[in-house]
Amino acid sequence: MARKAAHNPRGSRQQPAFSLGNGKPKRRRTGPRRLLREENHLVTDRQGGAEKLDRILRHAARVFSEKGYEGASMRDISRSSGVPLAGLYYYCESKQKILYLIQLFAFRSILQRLERRLAGLQDPLERLRVLVQNHLDYFLSHPVEMKVLTHEEKALEEPLRREVAEIKRRYYALAREIFEDLRQNGHVRRINPRVAVLSLFGMMNWIYTWYNPKVDPSAERLAETMAGIFLQGVGNGHGSRSAVRETSRGAAQAAGRLAG
Repeated sequence: MARKAAHNPRGSRQQPAFSLGNGKPKRRRTGPRRLLREENHLVTDRQGGAEKLDRILRHAARVFSEKGYEGASMRDISRSSGVPLAGLYYYCESKQKILYLIQLFAFRSILQRLERRLAGLQDPLERLRVLVQNHLDYFLSHPVEMKVLTHEEKALEEPLRREVAEIKRRYYALAREIFEDLRQNGHVRRINPRVAVLSLFGMMNWIYTWYNPKVDPSAERLAETMAGIFLQGVGNGHGSRSAVRETSRGAAQAAGRLAG
């Protein structure tokens, strides 16, 4: 027969399971030293997590560039990055999420760097060269990601595609604004601005198919050349050539200083 539970008179308290012998619960110390240790531990965890995620995305970009998005698997990414499959799913629950993060981080980085470099610049020719150099700087240092951005744009599904598209629209709008400044200052003729700006992006985006660092110039010199080609193509024929020659060296030097 089961023993009847002891009667607990009203007002008395049962001793909690985590209490010490004196019946008082053990209090957790929250002094400054303990808080500092906990904060440092959290920072270390965040830094370690960010580094691991960066490694996953770098290797995933390489896998996507070699096998294509459809031909790649999470197991391929796990093998390439050295991150166990379970750990990979902890950071990214799907292949779509990995592709999304690659595109999001790339375009966000390009746009933020460009906005910083353009701050305080007024001359439209210099702003054009900074736009070109900023684009080339990133893509020449991230050729694998560049290939993925170019070839796997449509592989990203909604609603993830919409968020990336919003950043791309902001980037395009900034480039369009630079072109409009060129036109208002008489550097380019009246042509379709959408065609002009997208043609410039087309020229820059396919650089990974032919660029060879052993024989081709640096990003700074390449930006000067591409900006010159673009201006010659859209120039109004009234002094634009002399403007290119007179400002090319100074503008390239200014862009190089801003790149730091």
